Amino acid sequence: MLDDSLFKKVYKKTKVDKKTIISLAEKLQKGNMQDEATILEVIDTLSQMTGKKVSPELKEKILKKVVSNDVPNNVSDMF
Repeated sequence: MLDDSLFKKVYKKTKVDKKTIISLAEKLQKGNMQDEATILEVIDTLSQMTGKKVSPELKEKILKKVVSNDVPNNVSDMF
């Protein structure tokens, strides 16, 4: 189980609370990442959490990458 101090640090930096983080983690864990509706919901949630707008074109690009399992395992490989 994650320590509450970690969630407090995340909230301080991002204004994203523990409940939201856990909710997103559950969606990712329980969701079918081959289901377009689930993927779009996760994209929208992350967009809201970060305050970053995601264009329809970028959503489509992300969706295709996830469905085709063309997502790098390491975040540093994305850039």
